Order: sequence, then structure tokens, then C-alpha cells
Amino acid sequence: MGVPPRPSALPRPGSLPRPSPASGRVAPPLGRAPPRVGRTSGLRWSLPTMAHVLKAVAAAAAAACSGGGLFSRLQSPVPTVRAFSTSQPLRQVAEPVWNLGRLNHVAVAVPDLAKAQAFYKNVLGAQVSEAVPLPEHGVSVVFVNLGNTKIELLHPLGSDSPIAGFLQKNKAGGMHHVCIEVDNINAAVMDLKEKKIRSLSDEAKIGAHGKPVIFLHPKDCGGVLVELEQA
Repeated sequence: MGVPPRPSALPRPGSLPRPSPASGRVAPPLGRAPPRVGRTSGLRWSLPTMAHVLKAVAAAAAAACSGGGLFSRLQSPVPTVRAFSTSQPLRQVAEPVWNLGRLNHVAVAVPDLAKAQAFYKNVLGAQVSEAVPLPEHGVSVVFVNLGNTKIELLHPLGSDSPIAGFLQKNKAGGMHHVCIEVDNINAAVMDLKEKKIRSLSDEAKIGAHGKPVIFLHPKDCGGVLVELEQA
């Protein structure tokens, strides 16, 4: 039997290196913590070195922020970019070149002009004009003034009066047409022709009030004969 070694010559527990089960590398002796390391670009830094690096980075960031460096430029607001619109502006609707005005009169065809004149004057007490012959229109007219508008009494004049045919269909008489004022009758005539509204004459003629008038076809005006008169 050999002589056992003296206790002082034996290695202390934990002083011998141990093989690492994962990598096969020699592990540090038991009871000693392995040094903590950090990796940056393949280099191993100890914890004190990492602390110095972090302090340097923090100091550089603070200097950049206080001096208007990169950090402040990154946090500066980005200017708003206005979107470019390729759409064309909407075309404005053109104002009408003429305007409709007030009701000038309502025309009533009567078989007996004197009798109708007396009715409005003596029975209703209205202001009634004298009969006015209008050979160019084939009628004799009497105006009944109502304040806000007028009634025009029509009676045939001549053999080719347009009122004669109306009275043949309406023996007792009846409403013949309505007259509405316009501020520009020439523009109205041109505009209505473009809108396919027919008239009884190509151009305006001088009416009973000494102003230009034109008659629109009743079939294009809801069955009503409409007269337009220059205001």
C-alpha cells in the first residue's frame, strides 16, 4: 500500500477544472462565478468596459440634443406635403341672360266687348279703359285695371282674327292667354328657341302696350297660350 498524501498536498475542493458538458470546454472551478462578458462586433467586453461605452453614448446623445444635432433634427416636425390635385375646377353655371318678371295681364276672349266692359265697370266697380283697336293683331282690347295686374278683354277685329276661331269653339268666351313680363325679350326669344320651345311668330312684335311681345305655343307650355312682353 502506498503512503497517502498529506492533507496539505491534496488539492482543495473546487480547485480542479471541470469539463463543460455542453461544449467540452474547461469550466471554471466550482465556487467561482464566470466572468460576464458582452459581445459587440465580435469582441468580448467586460462589464466595466460596457459601462464606459454606455456612458459615452449617453453623453453624446445629450450633447446632440442640447446642441441641435442629429437627435433634435430627427424629432423636428416633418413639413406637411400638400397633395397635388389633377382635377379641373368645376365649371360655373352661367347666369341666365334674361329673367321672368311679374304677371302683366290675363286675357279673356269675349263675344260681346261692350257687354263685358260694362260688367267689369258697372257691376264689379273696376277701372276699365276704352276699347282700343289693334288691326295688326286682329283684335279690339279693353283693359280692366286691378291694381296688382290687369284683365285684357279681347274681341275679334277683321275677318282673319285669331280670336274668331277661339270663340267658335267657346261660344260664351273664356280665358285666352296669360302675359308675363321679361327684362330682355330678344334674349328670351333666342334662349327659348335653343330649348325647343315653339312660338307663334319668328320675332317679337309690338303689342297693345306699345312694347314688343311674342306668343309661345300652348302645346309647349302645358296647354296655356303664354305671351311674353318686354317690361
